[in-house]
Parts: sequence; C-alpha cells; structure tokens
Amino acid sequence: MALVLQLRSVSGLRGKGDRIAKAAFRGLSFYTRVLENCEDEAKFDETFRWPVATNIDGNEILEIQVFNYSKVFTNRLIGTFRMVLQKVVAEGQLEVTDTLIDDNNSAIQTSISIEIRYQALDGTVGTWNDKEFLETPSVHSEGDGRYSLETDSLLSGHRHGSDVSPGKSNQQSMERSFRRAGKGVFSAMKLGKTRPSKDEHRKQDDPAVLETEDLDRKAMRYGAGLEPDTISLASVTAVTTNVSNKRSKPDIRMEPSAGRPMDYQVSVTIIEARQLVGLNMDPVVCVEVGEEKKYTSMKESTNCPYYNEYFVFDFHVPPDVMFDKIIKLSVIHSKNLLRSGTLVGSFKMDVGTVYTQPEHQFYHKWAILSDPEDLTAGLKGYLKCDIAVVGKGDNIKTPHKANETDEDDIEGNLLLPDGVPPERQWARFYIKIYRAEGLPRMNTSIMANVKKALIGENKDLVDPYVQVAFAGQKGKTSIQKSSYEPLWNEQIIFTEMFPPLCKRIKIQIRDSDKVNDVAIGTHFIDLRKISNEGDKGFLPTFGPAWVNMYGSTRNYTLMDEHQELNEGLGEGVSFRARLLLGLAVEILDTTNPEINSSTEVQVEQATAVADNCSGKMEEFFLFGAFLEATMIDRKIGDKPINFEVTIGNYGNQVDGSSKPLLRRKKEGGDGDEEESELLQNSSEDEGGEDGELVSVSSSQPMKPLVTDRNYFHLPYLEKKPCIYIRSWWQDQRRRLYNANIMDKIADKLEEGLNDVQEMIKTEKPHPERRLRGVLEELSSGCLRFLTLADKDQHHSSRTRLDRERLKSCMRELENMAQQATALRSQVKRNTMKDKLKLVQNFLQKLRFLADEPQHTIPDVFIWMMSNNKRIAYARIPSKDILYSIVDEEMGKDCAKVKTVFLKLPGKRGFGPAGWTVQAKMEIYLWLGLNKQRKDFLSGLPCGFEEKKTPRGQNLPSFPPISLLYTKKQVFQLRAHMYQARSLFAADSSGLSDPFARVFFISQSQCTEVLNETLCPTWDQLLVFDNVELYGEAHEMRDDPPIIVIEIYDQDTVGKADFMGRTFAKPVVKMSDEQYCPPRFPPQLEYYQIYRGNATAGDLLAAFELLQIGPAGKSDLPPIDGPTDMDRGPILPVPLGIRPVLSRYRVEILFWGLRDLKRVNLAQVDRPRVDIECAGKGVQSALIQNYKKNPNFSTLVKWFEVDLPENELLHPPLNIRVVDCRAFGRYTLVGSHTVSSLRKFIYRPPDKKAQHWNMAGEIVVNMEPEVPIKKMDTMVKLEANSDAVVKVDVTEEEKEKKKKKKKGGGGGGGGGGGEEVEEEEPDESMLDWWSKYFASIETMKEQLRQQEAAAAEAEEKEEMEIGEGSKAQAKNKDKSKAPKDDKKKKQQPVPELPEKKKQQKIDELKVFNKELEAEFDNFEDWLHTFNLLRGKIGDNDDNATEEERIVGRFKGSMCVYKVPLPDDITKEAGYDPTFGMFQGIPSNDPINVLVRVYIVRATDLHPADINGKADPYIAIKLGKTDIKDKENYISKQLNPVFGKSFDIEATFPMESMLTVAVYDWDLVGTDDLIGETKIDLENRFYSKHRATCGVSQTYSIHGYNTWRDPMKPSQILSKLCKEGKVDGPHFGPGGRVKVANRVFTGPTEIEDENGQKKPTDEHLALAVLRHWEDIPRAGCRLVPEHVETRPLLNPDKPGIEQGRLEMWVDMFPMDMPAPGPAIDISPRKPKKYELRVIVWNTDEVILEDDDYFTGEKSSDIFVRGWLKGQQEDKQDTDVHYHSLTGEGNFNWRYIFPFDYLMAEEKIVISKKESMFSWDETEYKIPARLTLQVWDADHFSADDFLGAIELDLNRFPRGAKTSKQCSLEMVTNEAELPMISIFKQKRVKGWWPFVARDENDELEITGKVEAELHLLTAEEAEKSPAGLARNEPDPLEKPNRPDTSFIWFLNPLKSIKYLICTRYKWLIIKIVLALLLLIMVALFLYSMPGYMVKKLLGA
Repeated sequence: MALVLQLRSVSGLRGKGDRIAKAAFRGLSFYTRVLENCEDEAKFDETFRWPVATNIDGNEILEIQVFNYSKVFTNRLIGTFRMVLQKVVAEGQLEVTDTLIDDNNSAIQTSISIEIRYQALDGTVGTWNDKEFLETPSVHSEGDGRYSLETDSLLSGHRHGSDVSPGKSNQQSMERSFRRAGKGVFSAMKLGKTRPSKDEHRKQDDPAVLETEDLDRKAMRYGAGLEPDTISLASVTAVTTNVSNKRSKPDIRMEPSAGRPMDYQVSVTIIEARQLVGLNMDPVVCVEVGEEKKYTSMKESTNCPYYNEYFVFDFHVPPDVMFDKIIKLSVIHSKNLLRSGTLVGSFKMDVGTVYTQPEHQFYHKWAILSDPEDLTAGLKGYLKCDIAVVGKGDNIKTPHKANETDEDDIEGNLLLPDGVPPERQWARFYIKIYRAEGLPRMNTSIMANVKKALIGENKDLVDPYVQVAFAGQKGKTSIQKSSYEPLWNEQIIFTEMFPPLCKRIKIQIRDSDKVNDVAIGTHFIDLRKISNEGDKGFLPTFGPAWVNMYGSTRNYTLMDEHQELNEGLGEGVSFRARLLLGLAVEILDTTNPEINSSTEVQVEQATAVADNCSGKMEEFFLFGAFLEATMIDRKIGDKPINFEVTIGNYGNQVDGSSKPLLRRKKEGGDGDEEESELLQNSSEDEGGEDGELVSVSSSQPMKPLVTDRNYFHLPYLEKKPCIYIRSWWQDQRRRLYNANIMDKIADKLEEGLNDVQEMIKTEKPHPERRLRGVLEELSSGCLRFLTLADKDQHHSSRTRLDRERLKSCMRELENMAQQATALRSQVKRNTMKDKLKLVQNFLQKLRFLADEPQHTIPDVFIWMMSNNKRIAYARIPSKDILYSIVDEEMGKDCAKVKTVFLKLPGKRGFGPAGWTVQAKMEIYLWLGLNKQRKDFLSGLPCGFEEKKTPRGQNLPSFPPISLLYTKKQVFQLRAHMYQARSLFAADSSGLSDPFARVFFISQSQCTEVLNETLCPTWDQLLVFDNVELYGEAHEMRDDPPIIVIEIYDQDTVGKADFMGRTFAKPVVKMSDEQYCPPRFPPQLEYYQIYRGNATAGDLLAAFELLQIGPAGKSDLPPIDGPTDMDRGPILPVPLGIRPVLSRYRVEILFWGLRDLKRVNLAQVDRPRVDIECAGKGVQSALIQNYKKNPNFSTLVKWFEVDLPENELLHPPLNIRVVDCRAFGRYTLVGSHTVSSLRKFIYRPPDKKAQHWNMAGEIVVNMEPEVPIKKMDTMVKLEANSDAVVKVDVTEEEKEKKKKKKKGGGGGGGGGGGEEVEEEEPDESMLDWWSKYFASIETMKEQLRQQEAAAAEAEEKEEMEIGEGSKAQAKNKDKSKAPKDDKKKKQQPVPELPEKKKQQKIDELKVFNKELEAEFDNFEDWLHTFNLLRGKIGDNDDNATEEERIVGRFKGSMCVYKVPLPDDITKEAGYDPTFGMFQGIPSNDPINVLVRVYIVRATDLHPADINGKADPYIAIKLGKTDIKDKENYISKQLNPVFGKSFDIEATFPMESMLTVAVYDWDLVGTDDLIGETKIDLENRFYSKHRATCGVSQTYSIHGYNTWRDPMKPSQILSKLCKEGKVDGPHFGPGGRVKVANRVFTGPTEIEDENGQKKPTDEHLALAVLRHWEDIPRAGCRLVPEHVETRPLLNPDKPGIEQGRLEMWVDMFPMDMPAPGPAIDISPRKPKKYELRVIVWNTDEVILEDDDYFTGEKSSDIFVRGWLKGQQEDKQDTDVHYHSLTGEGNFNWRYIFPFDYLMAEEKIVISKKESMFSWDETEYKIPARLTLQVWDADHFSADDFLGAIELDLNRFPRGAKTSKQCSLEMVTNEAELPMISIFKQKRVKGWWPFVARDENDELEITGKVEAELHLLTAEEAEKSPAGLARNEPDPLEKPNRPDTSFIWFLNPLKSIKYLICTRYKWLIIKIVLALLLLIMVALFLYSMPGYMVKKLLGA
C-alpha cells in the first residue's frame, strides 16, 4: 500500500546552476540529489515511495518544489507543482507533464514531468509487473554520466532479464535509494548503506554508542539553504535507514549481561518513629531485606522513639534478583529474648523502587506503617528513615536538607515514589491461572518405562503447579498430576496496599517432585506495563492472554546446567511452555463490615474462560532461508552440522513434543480438539492430498570446511537450504503491529540522536539542525501511529488491557508529537544539551511503551546442531519477523537478510567464552498468516530458482526446500587497514601484539603482527580476490554483505587471544561505474571495536568491493606494489585513502613518577619513561634512584612527528614506564594511553581578542557580598514580565526586616531587649564551629536555591512545551504565580538566621564533594597519568581500573604545528629549554609542613555486629604514620573528630596523603572502615593555590585569624610577578589596580584592643577573591573551605563507606613558619539544669470506679523525663481520689543535661548494656515528656495521656486552664513557638493527649507547669531541691481531705462524700423521715389517747 512518484525531469529552466527538488505528501518530504551545472533541463529520474496506512482521499495534495541549490546561501525556489490526487486514486496510475507556478501563483515556463501510481489498501492495483514505469531509461546518454550510471542500477524498477520468481513482487525494489556525497572521516558507509551502526552492537540498556552518519554533509547538500530545519525527514533519514531493504542491521550484542551477579549494598537508617498507635509502648524496629533481618535497640515507654541507627546489607546477586527483594520495616512492641513481641505496623517496598529513585535513595522520609492483619484499621504511625541502594560504581550524594522543621512536616515527606498518593488503599490482586500447554518432560523415560511395565499405562512425565510470588508473599495452585496440558482454573488472591511499592509479580510453573521440585519456566509481570497511573489511567489488568516461558533446552537431565534460566535469570534458550493467565485488581472498601480482613494469600476456583477468549486460532507460516553459515567455531569439530528453527514446540524434532499426535484438523470442527494438538510437533508426514504442507524445520547436515585456524564454514555456494514451519496460534497480531510501529519510531529517533551526538562529538557544524529534523521526524512518526493504530478492528478477543493500552499509547504519542513540535522551535545552538536530554527521555518512554506485556506468538530459536547435540543458538523475537501489508507494522527483520551471530547457551556464554562467535549466519526469515503467504520470498536477493519437494513441484505457492542461485557476481574486496587505537592490553607487559583478521563470506586474511603496541598502524591493504556473491548485481551494490574484523593478540606460544571485533560494510563499485569521486576512493572511518559488551578501541579503515567485469581485473583501479622494502610483500594503503599528514612538534614535560608498585616482586629502582606517538618518540632522563628522588632531572624534551591534518584522526600517544635493570635488561612497569591529544594541542591566541582585553580600565565593583540572597530576591524576571515586580519584593523584604527587629522573629515576642542580644553574637562566644555551622546553613540555602531555580526552569520548560505558542501570552500571569507561593513558602522560614548574624560571622566554603572535583583535579599544568598493569586476566575482566594501577606518571605535553609564530618565542623571559612550558617551578625536593584538619565523618559503614562502629583516624604520609587510637569515639557512625595533625613531608617522595577511618576493636585487629587519598603535590604546585585557602575577610585576632604566613598583599604581589601581570598598584581612597582591573575596598583593620590601623590587606584580599577576573593570568583561587571526601574500602570497590569532612593546609618550610593550628576541637556540650515545677493538673479523665459508691475518680500523678533519659524519670506524689480531675502537686523535677547549642541536641553518655566496654555518646533532640498516670495499688498503673515539648520550639503555654486546648498539639504550625534556651523561664498550661479507639487524638487532661532553664553555674549559685525539699522548698499543696484513703478514715471520707454530693438529698430524707416518725407515733399513740379520751381517764 503506497503512493509512488517517479520524478523524471524538469525542463525550461533558465540559466545554468545546481538544481534540487523536494516532494512532499502527508507531511513527509523527500529531497532529490543535487544535479550540478544543469542548463535548461534537469533530469532527476528518481523514485519516491510513501507507504500509506489509510486509503488516500481524492482531495489530498501532492506538492513538488524545484529549487536552485546553493552551498552557501538559502536555496532559491524556482517554482512549485501541486496536484490533487483525485484521478490517481481513481485510476491507480497517471503520467503528467505540467508547468510550475511561482510564489504569486502565476504559471512560469518551466515544466515538470512525473509519473504517479497508487496501490490501495486492498491491493486493488494488483502486483507490479516489470514493464511498468514505461520509460525507465536504460542508460542516460545526456546528463552527467556518472550519475546516470548510478541511477540506472539504483532504480531497480527494471530488472535485468525476467528472472523474477513467481509471486515475487517488486515492491521492495522500488525503494528510493538515497545518494550521499562528500567525504568525511566519520562518514557513514557511503551511499546510504547502513553501517552496522553501533546501536546494534549495543545491548539494549547500555547507553547508545555513537555512530556518525555524515549528516552535516547531507545538510550542506540537501539543505544548506532551505531554512536550517528543512533538512527534514527524508533528506536525512533516507540516508540513515536502509536502502534496498534487503538486509537488516546485524546485532553485535555478544555476551549476555543478564543473570550475572553484581555487588549491591542496601543501607537503611532508622531515625525515629512518631504517632505510634498504642499506649505506653516499648518499640523496636525490625529491618528486613530479602531474607536478612536486623533489629534496632528498644526504647522504653514512648510513642515517639528516637533511634538514629544505621544498618547495612550486602548482596552479591544478579540485578533481577536484587530488585525483586523486598525491604520490610516493622515496628514491634515489647520484644525481648523470650517473646517475639506484637506487631504494631509494617511497611514494605521492593529494592527496585528505591533504585529507580533519583540518586538511588530516599532521604529523611516518613514511612507510613499499616497493620497487614487488619485491613480496616487506619495507619499505625510513621517511621522516619533513609534507604539507599548502591550498585558497584554508583555514588550516592547525601542530599542537603533544610533545617529540622521542614522534615517535621510528615505529610510532605512521605516515603513514597513520586506520583504515589499518600492515602494508599488496600486492594485485592486476583491472579487467575487457567491452563498451560506444551510443557516439557521433567522425568527420565527410564522411570516411565518401569511404571509402564508395572501399571501398563503411559503417563505424561510432569506434575505441574503454578507458584505466584508478589510483595514478599507466595501462593500456589493445586498440582495437576501427569499432564503436559494441565487445566487449573484457579485464582490466587493477594491483598496489598494499592498502588503497591513492589513492581513485579513472578509467575512460575513448577514441577512437583518429592526429590527435586524445580521451576519449568518463569514469567514476570511488570505492574507498570499493565496499568497507568495518569488521571485517564487504569488499574492493573491483564489477559486472559497467553504468556510464553523460555528457559533451558527441553531435553530432560537430572542436573540441568541451565536451570537458572528456568528461574528467570538470563536469556532463555528454548521455549518451555505457555500459560494462559489473567489478572485483575479490586480496590477494597474497608468500611464494609463483611470484608475479610486477612492478608494471607488465598487460592480459590475461578470460572473457566471460553476457548476463543485469547484470539481466533489461525495458521501461521514461517519461512527461512540460510544464505551463509561461516565463522563456525573450530572447537565444534568437523562432524556434519545442521540448523534447526523452532517456533514454540513446532519444528522441534529433538525434544520438542511430548507425545506425537497424528490428527491434523481441517477447517471447522470444535475447538478443544484443536487446542490439544496445538503445540504438538507436526513434522510427521500427513498424507499429501492437495499438496498439504509438511513442515521442514531443519537444514540437511553438511560437513564444514576450514576457513582459517579458528573457524570453519559450510560450503552452501549457490544452493541455499530453506526451512518452513506451519504453526497454529491465536491471532493477536495487532498487539505486535502496534509494538512494531513504536519500535520503528524509536529506532529512527535513536539513530537520529546518535547522529546528533556524533556531530557534537566530532564538532561538525549545525548539530541543532539535525536535532530539529529528528524532532520533526518524531512528531510525524507519532501522528502516523495514531492513524495506523486507530483503525483497529474491534474483534472479540481484545482484552481490557489491549483497549486501555491502545488508548494510553495514543495519548502518550499524541502528547509526544506536540511536545516534539514545541521543542523543535526551541532548539538553538546553546540549548542543544538540555534539549537532547529531553529527547532521550522520549526515547526511553517509547521503548517502554513498545514493550507488549501480553505475548502472542513465541520467539523463534535457531539452533546449530552437531551430531544431534545443541551447540549454539540465536533467539529472534517473533514480532521482528512478522509480516504486514502496512510497511510500518512490519517487523524490522521481516523479509530481510539478517546477519545473526550464534552464541553459547546460559552460563557458558559468560566471559571470554561468550566473545568468540560460534557461527555467523546470513538468514532470511518471514512469518505471517498462511493466507498471506504469496509474498514470502519477496525480500530475498534476486536471481534464484526454487527447488521444491516432489509433491509441491508445480504448486506456485508451495515453499522451496532450497534455492538455487543462477546469478553469480565476482568481486574483489580491498580492505584498507590503516590503524587501530586504544586496544585492549592482552600481555602482561600492558601491551599487545595485535593483528587483525578480516572475514568476508568464506574467506579470511590477516594483517601483519605489530609487536608491543596498543595503537598499531598496520597501513596495509588486504586484497580478497574472486569473491563470489550470489544474486542480482544491482542489489549487491546497495546492500553488500557485512565484513567482520576481529583483532587478536599474537602469542609466541599457544593460540592468539581475542581482543575485540567490529563490523563494516564495504563501498561497492559495479563494473559499469567509474572509480572517481564522490564515492571513490573511500574515506577512512572509525569503527568501534567490542569485546563482549565492552568497547575495546577503534579501528580506522576503509573497505571497497569492486565488481570484476567481463574484462577481468584489468578494469580495476591499479594497486601500487609494496613500497617499503623492509616490510616485504605488504601492500600499503594507497595514497588517495591514507590521511594527509603535516609536521607537528610534541613537547613533553617530564615531572616525576609516583607510587610505583613492585614488578615481579622486585622494587622499581631506575625507571625511565618512553613516550611514543605514531612511530616516533622520546625517552626521559633516567631516574637514578627512585627511592631518593622520583623526579626527572631534565624537565622538557620534544620530538617531531607527522600527524594527520584532521585532529580526529590523531593517533593516541603512549606513555610507557620501564625499569632499567642490570645487564641492559628492561622490564615494563606499566603504560598509559592518551587517547586524544586534543586537549594538549596549543592554538596561538587570537590577536584581536587580546587587545580588547587590555583596553581601558574596568572597575570591579566590590560591594560587600551578601553571601547569599534569600529566595525572595531571586524572583525571576522573564523577558516579557513586568520589571516592577522587583521593587515590590525589596519593599517586602524591608518590611520583614522591620518586623524582625521588633522582635517578631524570636518566637513570638519575649521582649525586644532579649532579641537584640541574640542578634549581635558576642565575639568571644564565636569559635570556628560557629563559622562552620553558619557556612553549612549557607551551603544548604544555596543548594535549595539551585534546586528551586532548576525546578522553576523545568516548570517553565514544561509550560513552554505544553503550551507551545500559547505560552507567551500566559507567561505574565504564570511568572507571577510561582512567586506568590514562593513567598508563602518563605514565611515560616525566618527562623533561618536571616543573615542577621551575617555582618558578624565570617564563613568558609563547604564543598559537598572533593576539592579536586571542584578544581578539575588541579591539573591546570601538571597532569597525572595512571599507569596500568599489563594483561587484564580473563577473570578480572570486569576488574576496575583502580585494581590495575601500578603507579602514576606526572607530567604534561603540548602539541603544535611547526613552526610556531615568532611573538611567542620573542616574549620577555622566554627560556627555549622549557619550550611551551614557561614559568614552571623547579621539581627539586622541597620540605613542606602539612597540616591536616579532620572535622567529622558522616554515615560510616558499621563495622561491629551491633550495627555501630568505634571510629578513629589514621593518617599516613610517606614514612609518617599517625594512628589516633586512644581517641576513638565509642559506638558512633557520625563521629565529630575536630582534630588537626601536623606532619613534615618532603615532596616529591611523600606526596600521597592517606586519611583512613578505622574501627577500634578491644580484641583482634582494627578493621578499616574506609580511606581517602589526596595527592598533595598537585595541590601544592597548582595555580589555584591550594596550599592554604583564602578566607573571606582578613583579621588578625579572634576565631577568624588569617592562617597563612604570607599576608594577602604578599600573595598578590607574588601572583602578579609569576603571571607577568602589571600590579598591584595601591591608590588612595581604597583602590588597587591590577592589570586593567580596579578594585575598591576598606583600608582599616582593628587589632585586639580595638585600635584601628591603616592596611592594604583588605584590598589585596578583594583582588585574590576575584583573581579569576584578571585577564590572561587569572584563575579561581581556592577559598577557605571544608571539603567532603568519600571513604572507600578496597574490599568493596566502588561503594562509598561514609564521608569525611576535612581540609589540608600546606606551608613550605623555607618560608616563615605559620601560626599555631586553629582549634577545631569539638564543642564541649554545655551543662544545663532544667527545673520543671508541676503545679496543678485539671480535667484529667477519671479512670477508677469507687467500690462502694460507683463514683468515678482518679489517683493522679505526673511523670516526666528528658528524651533519651527514660531511666531517670521522675514522678510526683499521688493526688488520691481526685473526683474532678484536678490535682495539686507543687512538685519540682530537676533534670541536669549536657547540651550542644549549635546542633540543638542533648548529649548523653551511657553504657549500652552490662557487657559494654565503655560508654557510648548519643545525640538526641532536646525533648521533655510529661505524662499523667492513674496510680493503682494492685494492678499496673494506667497511662492517661502525655505531652512532648521540643525545648527548642514548643507552643507557649496557655494563661488559664480554659484557654488550653487540643489546638496546641495539633495545629503547631500556626502557633507562635518559643525556645526555652532563649526564654529561660516559661509558665503555662499544656494539654495531655492520647488516642481514643478510633485513633483520633483527644485531650485527656491539662497540666500547669513551669520550666526554668539554668546553666550549671547558675544552678550552683541558686540551688533548689527535688520535689518539695530544701533548699528553696515549695509549699505543700492544698488538697481536699478525702485524699486520705477512705479506709484509714472512713468517717471523714463518708462525711466528705455525703456532705458534698447528697446534702439536699439527705435533708429531704431527714425531713421525710421525721414526718414518717411523726405519723407512726401518731398512729401508735392514737388508740391509747382515744381510749383515754373515751374513758376519760
């Protein structure tokens, strides 16, 4: 399906000129080649083909533009031709001749002649026959001869003769072939042949190795003018993509990288926990990584324990295994030796998630703890920790953190990757296992035969079950006994938080066996690929779909050496089985009471799925032809060899099928039966009615012939064997098609990026244009995907994942297309680098999207078999060879000839064994539906006859079993092997004896062996005569086979060692072409050499393949005979090809040798350095006695050499160090190769530039630097926003400062007076540490600002990309928005010393890296070259360079063209003996005082079992070895050393300073934790003046005294003198002039007594701090600093073991002595006493019920302690029987403590346990805990509530009990905070809180307390007693009497009870009783009275 245009000619042109035409359709444009000097007619005769995926609509337009081409200016448009395609669509073919129109749409007399044809989607136009394109000229007589010949063979529209095989379409051959011209070193393989570009050589995950296409030339040609971007698409891509489409790129990935174990270290710091749920607990944290567990110590009775403990886990496993390990943090309550404790909550995440974080770590983040047993419960607390995962060679930067307050914001710092919501819900993961097919046998057949004899039945030999592992849990299905096709229909249910922090689900089919239960196959499902977290995303979903499992070969052996492959490690080498599975996720509604809250894995039955759910069964057809099998490893022996191709179990005759099934279904019938025989092998004969195909899956065995001493080849000659296999699979091609489209976009993008990077690397012009082209191509590719993928037929078998993935891919690609378009407009020269990074992200995203999780057709395996044994294999993904009628959807290797290298299976392929090629095959593969079969031969090289089996003789579509080539071309190959560089050292001498072996087809030749070099210049032409290639001549021209070049090291004994391999494609000349430019003679190019997966040098060579015509060799360009008689009959590389040389002089500065190790156990005594470059060289003077003085006596020597003009071709320079022994023997010590001389090339400075520099005076404005502006002032003013903003900000700042002064800052008041004191720190109080801490603040602030700026830039970037052009309009509002929130963010931060101390505290510079990193290793003039030991053994192939270093050479070099310009040599003071190295110091030994300051170490690697270390410092310099063992710091991983050491040393003998941290051990030797090495010599001699850092200010007393014996003014004059700079001239009014710069500054200084004296020092210092601004001589001077150096341990290479903060000062002994060292001893903690008076409590909740009265009451007491001192807790007495919750105590606690003001930490020293040897020092935040309890006599006391006050920032107490509320705890952010250290005395009410049943905080009481802080001295002066004791006793509290226990005084308590509560009730009762009594008496006495009355008694 395509639109094809043949552009024939343009006539009626005016004048004479170069013409170029551009044809555009659907946004894709192609350029023609440039026709030079054509007059009135331009005959282009070129064909363009646009593959189309949707039918062309009649209104679409084709546009052709014709330009006058200009190399320099923009191309000028001559005219345009536009045509509506209505007629073409209707008729399918059309010829047109028409006039062009100009810009004004008026016709001009130039006319154009074209032919168009269109082949519709449904193939309506029919196949193309040869006679189409009626007038294809056979040879153009007119026009430019050489082009005509080329086009003739290029336009393969006309075939020579009609040998086209039946069914062979010409479609491919219509591909346009792009011309490339121009020459260039790194040019691509000319004429559009793709070079085996290196991206093929790489493994997928290595960074692409760059390849150059000579694109800028392209740019110059096709578009130098057409506004820079129009070198669009095709002009560039057609060159970089394949031309004739007959060959696909080879893969050089030789050695499997997966599955190799590596070193990893997981470090976890548990800092603290907060808000743990539960009352009064004793928490312990358990850290579990994989199988290993470690525990923290236990903290007693606290809900917020502080641990700060560090754990390290070391692993040596393959990456896949490592990243699937689970890190689990659990908090356990009251665990001890006897009981395991109860789990409070846990958190888990896989190692891979941590590794994918920036810097591979989470730093100071809060993990949310949840209870896995109880889904309905909420969170169980937070755990603050750092987690880092380090692989070998990763270095972890410890990020700076803002001050503590930011981290207390728990919600903002959760331990979750970006994009994961903090509120994670529980979810159920249902993994549904339906059935499996095609399992291998897993038992020996002997056992089976025994069984059969006994039982009499034949069983399948496997008992499979499926095991699923996810997030640290495993579940398994039932076991299906004896079944190759087990049916489970079960689902395994995991319950896990969603989104899960574990990324992969591992699904394994295992064979259940009592003896060895082994994996049959493993599949991983990556959750990121089956879900999408975006707002239009979807939950993980999968299938039901089949997944294919690969592993070891299928023949069963008891001990399978490749068993690891079945476990999913490494690349599987054979199909094992396939499994039908599905996955669904359901988010749980935890509020639902019915929910089952267990998280155990459950297994239950699942409903079976319909047979057709995974797709309709289709018959697929796989065809393969073996065109060549060469380079077969000789070790295999000369038994006959054959090749077997399998897809699934089809075609596998040796061990594929488990039982033969003879029935073969015809169409129809029911599905079950079909399924059952699906995977069975069908190579039996099934009767041949209607020529039924029988699969032929292996070639005939054939005896190999010898190629050379290493390799065989199979003599296929003209008869090429074929295979074909029919197989049945569910038809899910659409999945693969979409993946293919995306892969192709990604391949193109990658290729384009490689070009761009190569252009940058080789400094070619206009890489940005190429990048724009790449982006344009990307966006059109993405849009193309949208049109293609959208026409998806909605067939029933699409799973939910198919639909969702399609939607999300379409969204992503549409988005990417927009971003690419937006980016394209932003690509400028200067933004290249950043944009490249963004585009790299696109590439990663595309690769990620293209990976299809739901498999369909299994991969194809090609096995080389010898003697029926499997030897080596290649695995080809089925999507790569899948056929589609739409070009973009077709697999990239489908119907193409692919070069495949076979490799050894499994572990055998590791290491050197995997580097040798087992066999190189040229193979052609085609896979497609059987019904699309007619095209399957279309891509083969033409000119063959098909040989079929007798049965298929006359059936046209029957596949052949071999191809017989009738066409044969004879060629001569010339390999111009010029040189190789940077080869691998193969001999112990550190050199190699390299020779190259060139393989082409079945011939091979070697260059000569050059001894002892890593950069051989062979300069040799190898001629291969009579090379026979089969096929059509024109195809050879565009697509010759590849050449393999292997480099070996010749050994005198034994066989040659392999050193690397590379590929090349030759430039081809047919016999009817001229040997003339632009293509011939070919250019030398660099080819990257690979050894395994590692690069191992470059080869500079050129290859040409010349057809030998009918006239024989006489036509070929002549070869000059051997010129150099000494070399014998060796042909040199001819003149046109070898590079042009000119004369260079190389000057070498020989300084000295350092650290030479022993050679063969003997010490090096008299070394010498030999320098060699391009065969010339020079030797240094001999060092007579290396021990006494390792420096050279003669400093500078030179030699002259002829080097290529082109700097990129410069050969490397070799430095070799030899030791001269007695009797004239030499031993090589080590060598170094300087691969690029570029940085040493001297280019004379530009005259004009210098004059400008020196003109006029430039005043450098020296305002006192505000060391760092606050964030607000960094408001970004974008070009289009209003500048006014700036003013507002400054106003706002003033406001703030006013507020500050008013005392708002100190913590909500406290009176202005106190504040002022705070602001002006007292000079005497300040010490070096004040300076240090202030500097650290500054560093953090700077880092924060950089981050903010970076984030803002990114935000802007995103905005621009997102909005494209709209952005500009909105920018104004947008730019303001971030500001506002910046301000908001800033509000709470004023706590930062708002630089109020700035005027006072001077700062130093804290570098968070080594000083070397900041100052370019101090190699400003003295370079250090590491000397490497010779041979790298095979085993230490991955040894780091460190381990091979045997010493260092110090020196430098300078390369320049001779002669030099005069003005240099005539300069004043020019010393000819020093050449270019003027003004270098002498290298005689010099005595130096080295003063090493060690500040502190951080994050040390624990060395003891308890997870701690006892570190001390050891320093080694030359013979001095200081071990500060007595002063070890007990059990500390962050020790503060604060020490300085003075060492006297003599440079050069003692110049390597080693500072090590050791772990002190009571018994046994001390272990090294880590060490760092500093080269003092380079620092000492550096122009950056690293001897003693220049401080910020000059002062002569106090903590900031000037440390250098030389004053600033002396330093300045010395620098001026050395740099030949005019100055310094001090002038009046505080001015100094140096060169043409004027500096101003203060001129007075205060001494100790406050007297002011005039001085120039401040001025001089100002110049020193700006020395880099001084023209010519200026460079940055090292400031006063502290550097942070990583500690490394040689046993754990590449993994940081901690960091050391330190600095070094050096003072030459011949200068005045420096003052005493600065005192940096650690600040002693200050002793304080905190007195807490608990006055009263109120509203405490009532716990107890009274026995008699059921009354609620509480027996209250209050407990208090300072954090970390729980054992010193103090309790008040008990206030018994409080009925109102009121308690009166008047009780005083006294807490003495040691406090470090600067760090805001309390220092505690205590023994960890009774077994501890000594006390451990802890630093703990100063926090006071008060708890309220209810005392019980018999049971445990009940905990009622608590409050924790951070003494540095806690809420001010409320004035009254009423005002005291829960807000004070929950809403801390908004309340004013105070610090007891500033306020000294505070009184108020604070709430006690606890958590209720629902985990809500509730208030459980209030306490009135008074906190009084005194220093130890004050406390002594005014002592106070504990409790209510003397001195200063407190009065007794006035408590109600009931507090006397009721049973001691029952009456009183009853009185109290009755009186208070029931007073009225009692009165009422008494009255009632009286009444009653009266009535009773009345009734009682009434009868008597009555009688009396009656009787009148």
